[in-house]
Amino acid sequence: MSKKAIFITDMKLGGAQKVAHEILKSLNFDLLVLIHDENMVYQVQIQKDKIITINPPIATNLFQKIYKWIVMYKRLKRIKKELNINVWLSIDEPANLLNIATKGSEKVILSFHTNYSKYYSFSPEIKAGLYTKIKLIAYKFLIKKNYNKADIMVAVSKAVKHDLVTNFGLDPNKIVVIYNPIDLEDIFKKQKEDVGLFEFCRYIITSGRLSKPKGQWYLLRIFRELKKIYPELKLVILGDGELKEYLTNLSRDLGLKTYVWDKYQLSDNFDVYFLGFQKNPFKYVAKSMLFVFPSLLEGFGNVLIESMACGTAVVSADCRSGPREILAPNTDFEYQTKEPEYAEYGILMPTFKFEFKNANEPLDEIEMVWVKVIDDLLKREELRKRYAAKAVERAKHFDINLISNQWSQILYKISTGGM
Repeated sequence: MSKKAIFITDMKLGGAQKVAHEILKSLNFDLLVLIHDENMVYQVQIQKDKIITINPPIATNLFQKIYKWIVMYKRLKRIKKELNINVWLSIDEPANLLNIATKGSEKVILSFHTNYSKYYSFSPEIKAGLYTKIKLIAYKFLIKKNYNKADIMVAVSKAVKHDLVTNFGLDPNKIVVIYNPIDLEDIFKKQKEDVGLFEFCRYIITSGRLSKPKGQWYLLRIFRELKKIYPELKLVILGDGELKEYLTNLSRDLGLKTYVWDKYQLSDNFDVYFLGFQKNPFKYVAKSMLFVFPSLLEGFGNVLIESMACGTAVVSADCRSGPREILAPNTDFEYQTKEPEYAEYGILMPTFKFEFKNANEPLDEIEMVWVKVIDDLLKREELRKRYAAKAVERAKHFDINLISNQWSQILYKISTGGM
């Protein structure tokens, strides 16, 4: 019988890590290999002696980072040589690159959780320094040159697959689309837990890492306009990340009373609540009026389907990639709306530009459209209820029991030489 390993950077907070967690829960893997093991958020369903960490040296300059890559390559190559593992599934970068670089006789599965061309053209990332520029250029070259050597590749959305084929020359016959799974039973249970003072508040909510691709600063600016219409309305933001200071300062500069999880005592006297990472975000989403997703870039958008499973109507940017396939599955996944689209399972909105904003800048045309649509939904309770019911219906398509069957088929075929 074939033995299987999962290889991923870490098990910190993130969409790819959550997918690894769900796969490990539902399928039998013999080994988990991590590049880093610090701050593991997801407690994986595998024995501790079946977890190996590469733990490369700390690198701060370009030469140290090149040396770090060499160390990671050699250590993974040695692990593959010493252990009798037949199938290696890697999840996202840099695990995919290391997995294919060290490929020998074992079967290799690469999985992709990002729209690579959008990510690599993301100007704030490209301008981040010499090492980042070199790394992104190298990734583009290495993907085109080497990834077709994989036995199979898995994309988390049709748009991600299209991007890999069109912009990186990967073989479409080797790429399978498997959407990210959610544990419906777990969500249904956790969403019933008490939310304390939020039980008596009217609020909208968003969830995601406080980072550039998530675009939460737009939502803060939009929310200030909504407060003029609904003085009692509150905004809840779940997540932590590198933009925490920028976002909390912007919130205050907008004149919003701002709660930050590690600074103040919780009360109902605030307008905006930065609650940080929550082990159970579902209870907050389930009690909210709307889930609002201003993301600028996604591979799939796990939090969208999790929010829909909570029975909450969603408003989402029609960003690349994922939201359209989730909310409007019968439409062209390549299409991107320029005006509000009341789709089958939620509302798709024009995507914002990647421009940081300050509190004094007037709202642009797209921001004003978002204000109008959210205002419309807050006023129309019956429409919200209809979308909430449709959301649960759609979320069932992504249950772990269905998705794990698709993974099982892939793993069986590759183990038996069927691919």
